[in-house]
Amino acid sequence: MDDDGRGPGPLPREPGKAPYEGVWRFTAAAVDASVPQARHAVRDLLSRQGVPASDDLVQGLLLIVSELVTNAVRHAALLSPTLAVEVAVGAEWVRVSVEDDHPYRPTALVTDHGQTGGRGLLLVREITQEAGGACDVEQTASGGKVIWAALPLKANGSV
Repeated sequence: MDDDGRGPGPLPREPGKAPYEGVWRFTAAAVDASVPQARHAVRDLLSRQGVPASDDLVQGLLLIVSELVTNAVRHAALLSPTLAVEVAVGAEWVRVSVEDDHPYRPTALVTDHGQTGGRGLLLVREITQEAGGACDVEQTASGGKVIWAALPLKANGSV
């Protein structure tokens, strides 16, 4: 990760916002070790900033981060040796995203219970929908992609 071990640093925050509101971004190598590192960095960030998120919501967000970083490592590393993780927190929501430079735009596959993998995006969508949030895949200006999930801080359902 590109930080000093304390997790991602804050980007400038608008005046008048709650202390926990802001946007944080960090990059990491597209390697397996980045999956737990990203998960820990996001967990530590949410705690350090005092984000008013339930334990269930935090666990859901961390699972989403793990799945999205894993996908970038497994499917994009050849064309994108680094990835970026962004955490944006508003007054009523938190959004996590993972960006890479690979042009392939994944889609959630139909569940095949006989398959041992390939269900990460389905899991991300299920967690997001259950929490009353939204998720999507978007192309970046550089031709890569960003996959994001936004969840409400106030539970609409259980994560």
